[in-house]
Amino acid sequence: MISDNNKKLAQWALDYALKKGCQAARVKIFSGSKYDVEVRNMQIDKLLQASENSMVLHLFVDGRYGSFSTNRMDKKELEKFISNGIDSSRYLAEDKARTLPDKSLYYNGNEDLQLYDSKFHSIGTDKKIELAMQVCAEMMNKDERIISATGSYDDREYFSYQLSSNGFEGETASTSFGLNSSVSIKGDGDERPESWWYDSALFFDDLIKEGIGTKSFERVMQKLGQKKTKSGKYSMLVDSMVLGNVIRPIISALYGSSIQQKNSFLLNKLNEKVLGENITLIDDPHQPKTSGARFFDDEGIATKKQPIFENGVLKTYFIDTYYGNKLETAPTIDSPSILTMQLGNKNIDQLIETIEKGIYVTGFNGGNSNSSTGDFSFGIEGFLIEQGKRVQPVNEMNITGNLLTLWNNLKEVGNDPFKPSRWKIPSLLFEGVDFSGL
Repeated sequence: MISDNNKKLAQWALDYALKKGCQAARVKIFSGSKYDVEVRNMQIDKLLQASENSMVLHLFVDGRYGSFSTNRMDKKELEKFISNGIDSSRYLAEDKARTLPDKSLYYNGNEDLQLYDSKFHSIGTDKKIELAMQVCAEMMNKDERIISATGSYDDREYFSYQLSSNGFEGETASTSFGLNSSVSIKGDGDERPESWWYDSALFFDDLIKEGIGTKSFERVMQKLGQKKTKSGKYSMLVDSMVLGNVIRPIISALYGSSIQQKNSFLLNKLNEKVLGENITLIDDPHQPKTSGARFFDDEGIATKKQPIFENGVLKTYFIDTYYGNKLETAPTIDSPSILTMQLGNKNIDQLIETIEKGIYVTGFNGGNSNSSTGDFSFGIEGFLIEQGKRVQPVNEMNITGNLLTLWNNLKEVGNDPFKPSRWKIPSLLFEGVDFSGL
């Protein structure tokens, strides 16, 4: 946790900044530790252990704003650091949109979301290395074509404490643990298929510790013989592991920065139906023991459960105080916390069985989307589906189209959100997607 001494230091720094000429200020203190071990072909390839202790100051000076960070936590050094920060801020351009939030928006409570594992420091180095070795061992010697197999373990401990001069005080504590695997293999000719798998959890006992490497090996073997298939319109099933490429541009279009700069294909669409009626996407930030859970955002503004899209209707933007002032509208929160969607009743295999002709996308390989229009082009890999069965692994194909058209053609929702992700979105089946290949 943040020590009482550091909390007192944060209060002192805040008071000192106001005394030296700031009209308002925010102070954040961060501390924590991390550990990483990577095993390649059953040899330790990387070992990292580090700790963090730092202070960040947000200074509001004469209509100007500066942000400064330091890991020197001595008062005498901080006096000079803060004074120099204030002097430097006065050289910046005036920007009256830079203010602290209205204090009525702040979170005011001391509830616990249970994001911290008290066992964190009881897990020894030997155990961490053993787990990474085990992941690697699950892939080694499974096939003579394996080029490289890597298993890794990581953990993180994170604390933060925040004070604002207009009355906010907030504290967070969290842990995380992860196991990762990757494997590459000799394919036909010059092909070198690769695959990966991972699991992560806030609590060590919840971390899946077996089968991570095995899953990577199974996935890479399925890629042998990948090739393009004919161009055309196909049903597209996107695995829940890789949905970011089709969801992230939608979320990015909702940020205040995109709206204010008129660089969003969802500009002026609030309370309009823009996605399919079967799409209700909710930000649900107060789920205990869940990655992404929080009671307040980076400014201290209280979070709440709220729909982002409700039956396809856009219900909110993500607007922080700065862009709220720019847009002359009330701020909401700076970003989503935990995205949830109502689940369907079919797993991935059952969804595949419904597809007469389609492509099951298990990976994206580059591409881009136009933030102003929603047009996109992404490289993909996966499997050709015919009559409800996987018939051929495919790669080096592209999908093109418009994100609004794509999401209006969502046919069915699966029941398989990827547990470690803060985006609890299941596999999704879209109709009529343009694929280019042969």
